[in-house]
Amino acid sequence: MFNFFHIAKNTFRESLREPIFFILLLTALILIAHFPSMSLFVFREQIKLVVDSAMATTLVFGLFAAVLCASHTVSREMRNGTALLLLSKPVYRSSFILAKIAGIIAALTLFVFICNSATLTAIIIAKDQFNMNMIAYYIFFAVIVGCTIFGLVCNYMQGKSFSSSTIMAMLVTIPLMTVVLTFTNEHVDVPFAALFPALLLLFMAVATMGTITVAIASRLDMVANLSICTAIFFLGLISSYLFNNQSDSQLLNFINSSMYALLPNWQFFWLADALASQQQIPTSYVLWTLLYTLLYMLMCSIWAIVMFQNLELAKDSTN
Repeated sequence: MFNFFHIAKNTFRESLREPIFFILLLTALILIAHFPSMSLFVFREQIKLVVDSAMATTLVFGLFAAVLCASHTVSREMRNGTALLLLSKPVYRSSFILAKIAGIIAALTLFVFICNSATLTAIIIAKDQFNMNMIAYYIFFAVIVGCTIFGLVCNYMQGKSFSSSTIMAMLVTIPLMTVVLTFTNEHVDVPFAALFPALLLLFMAVATMGTITVAIASRLDMVANLSICTAIFFLGLISSYLFNNQSDSQLLNFINSSMYALLPNWQFFWLADALASQQQIPTSYVLWTLLYTLLYMLMCSIWAIVMFQNLELAKDSTN
């Protein structure tokens, strides 16, 4: 258990230290902050525009972050011999790959949490279609600049990683800024009751993708991993249309049912339409989706263990 926790903690830290992880997070935050400026092109639908765009940004950038984290912390360690060194100690292969999954999911959870906090701030900025809350807009970017300066100071004075220091500062300041802006701005019509379950489902979607990427990263490099995960993502978006159909052929029905069961159905996690129609998301739906996520992550974890169990690491470390 100690080895599992140690590997998961190091995986989490290594993910945050990657410059590409920071770049993806910073790009997502900047995009989310600028979505309220597009509200001039809609009529009384600025909240819907901001929420839909911010959720899509979080989901897509979370996909890229998952692939890059898995490639840097799994594939790279297999190539440079770090994984072989760890497994030469009393560390089981199953514990190693499960710890990698746990560490990457922790990093992705942090990624989605910061993006969701920024989404709430963007809603506050877009409170009026013709009068954006520019004070909140400037505060948002001032917080990002302040976190960046904090990371620079930590890197220069203490030799800490710039990326991880800046991200940890964002983890504290951006949610705090969101809470302060929510309670200090009057007449902010934010549908918190419906929004929180929808944002919570994004955690589950990104965690599912993170588990898939680790399983693939044990065999393939980053480019192949990204290509396969992108295909899984797009096929999962339209899996109900492609495979949830019945025909006269029993063989075709079996293939469709198998593909529908194997591919993750991302529509389960995407409730922007429910938010647009102002429908309340039932708690039972969130719980059933959580059960679906846990079962799918369990299946992918078993798949990752099986693929990694008989993998020859010495060959990778000598290339």
